[in-house]
Amino acid sequence: MTSDATPRWVLPNLFAGQAQKELFHNEALARIDMLLHGQVESADEGTPPLSPGEGQCWIIAAGATGSWLGREGSVACWTDGGWRYAEPRAGLVLWVADRGHIMQFDGHGWADGAVRSDGLYAGGLRVVGTRRPAIGNPVGGGSVDSEARSSIAAILSAMRDHGLIET
Repeated sequence: MTSDATPRWVLPNLFAGQAQKELFHNEALARIDMLLHGQVESADEGTPPLSPGEGQCWIIAAGATGSWLGREGSVACWTDGGWRYAEPRAGLVLWVADRGHIMQFDGHGWADGAVRSDGLYAGGLRVVGTRRPAIGNPVGGGSVDSEARSSIAAILSAMRDHGLIET
């Protein structure tokens, strides 16, 4: 290997005869700790928190200020050595604590995951919502036609409630 760092996550490489290898090794471990099965506190903050906890991370939002200035879209993690940053790569998925779901980086920007606590999303639109009570079987009615209409109306209403069809 002739590079000083790995190509994807810029983890520092070690070289034979290198002094203070532990510094490079520890830097690599800190970056792996940030990203492996990662969690961030929020993706909506552009200002660094005043007293972050060690190991807490954020996806830096637009309009970044302070020590986050110019690092929008990056992952920032507070460590005992201060802020460490990682530029996201396509395919990076992180749990976002304040949203309660994942966000993924597609190579251009961050997007909310498809599965969320309030339903399943496609193209940013909810297509399946929270579960509703079951539809009862048709009963009563003066003729088969009115029972059929009532049942179809109930099915359509349930499908609208679930977000499967629009009103």
